[in-house]
Amino acid sequence: MSHSAIRPQAQQVHPLAQRLRHELRAFVAPLLRELDHHLDRRLVITFLDTLQALLVWRHRNLGLLLSELGSYLALPGHAPAGTKRLSTLLRSPRWQPELLHHWLWERACIRVQQLVQAGDEALLIWDDSVLEKSESDHRPDLCSVRSSKARRLVRIRKGFFQPPVGHRPICVAGLQWLGLMVCGQSGPPTVASMIWWTTRGQHVTDRRVVAGQLLARCRRQWGRQVRHVWDRGFATTQWLSQALETDLRFVLRWPKRYQLLDSCGERRKAWEIARGKRSWDTRQLYDTHTQTRQNVSVLALPVCHPEHARPLWLVVARSKRGREPWYLVTSDVVRTKEQAWAIVYAYARRWQIEQTWRSSKSELGCESPRVWKWERREKLLLMLSVLYAFLLQLLVDEHATLRADCLRWGCHRTGKRSREVAAPLYRLRAALSRLLNAYPGSMLSASLSPG
Repeated sequence: MSHSAIRPQAQQVHPLAQRLRHELRAFVAPLLRELDHHLDRRLVITFLDTLQALLVWRHRNLGLLLSELGSYLALPGHAPAGTKRLSTLLRSPRWQPELLHHWLWERACIRVQQLVQAGDEALLIWDDSVLEKSESDHRPDLCSVRSSKARRLVRIRKGFFQPPVGHRPICVAGLQWLGLMVCGQSGPPTVASMIWWTTRGQHVTDRRVVAGQLLARCRRQWGRQVRHVWDRGFATTQWLSQALETDLRFVLRWPKRYQLLDSCGERRKAWEIARGKRSWDTRQLYDTHTQTRQNVSVLALPVCHPEHARPLWLVVARSKRGREPWYLVTSDVVRTKEQAWAIVYAYARRWQIEQTWRSSKSELGCESPRVWKWERREKLLLMLSVLYAFLLQLLVDEHATLRADCLRWGCHRTGKRSREVAAPLYRLRAALSRLLNAYPGSMLSASLSPG
């Protein structure tokens, strides 16, 4: 049943839905006050109502379609008016995407300070992804990107006798995507930056420029207070040079066939340096893929990059399940097994940003906007990033009661396993959507203060 069919029957205000709307207003209150200095009050209210509409409307292929969101902004039967409200907000020249970029960055700075004051290590997780628009042909800003969706579809699976052949990458129209998340050793991450860029059109740039500017900003803001975590896509001589020249702390997963200088100064591949070396320690770690505990051993070796004289350390984490070891290059000194395990745990937290890509594409519908202008598309995607930051905020311990009540009301599951496992973000989003759909209410009367 659609929300338009429910609204005439649901006139009462549910206290849980009212509390949820209050939490959303309180979360974005600083942003709303900033917008109030630039925009008409009606557009500020439209911004807040759009966040609620994004929370309610769940559709992977149509999640950011303006005409669909407009039906949630206006009363039933007035969807064109709601679409016009949202369109007016996005095309307004009185506010720029930089305002949302700055707000996300300020929240990341607060999270870093909280982690430092609590004695926890602040991790900055970097990763690349793509925003695929495979059916778009005439958008001037879309560039060629490697389709991860197509790569999953052509993967050979057991039990199929005519598997797809060929391993050449499939390229489609889309945008390049760079994300940065802040997290500690536990708890949900915090969105620090989401940047979309292209290699075609008026806004042409390249990855080196975008990532270099973001790295310089991180160095100016935090210096050595944080530890950067990079995957194998950042394992280049140029990127490593920037990190070493700016004296940053980092953990970089090194491809096993890339060469390093061992303790004797001999140039060898990473797996050859670690071959035959006895592990320092073995522990049982939780594997997020198989959801089981596995025995993992660790050791560390002093190395250098062939192009730089600064000493580095190669931390190797080996699993006994036949999986490829992790070869982690770090700028920190690793002389004890506890220091080695700290590097392994830091890289293991990189899974948080992989969950971000998955949630953004499969749950929030970030690949569905049909907006022609670059600036308007960026505004809409950043609004989605603000909503995702709110969903992550609901995962903190102080919202445990609210989270449990919403799951019990809108996404109840029976069985021992459902009661014991941690509730994923998808289940929480489904519960919030059903709750606000069953008890709709406009946020037009909401003030710009948290109260």
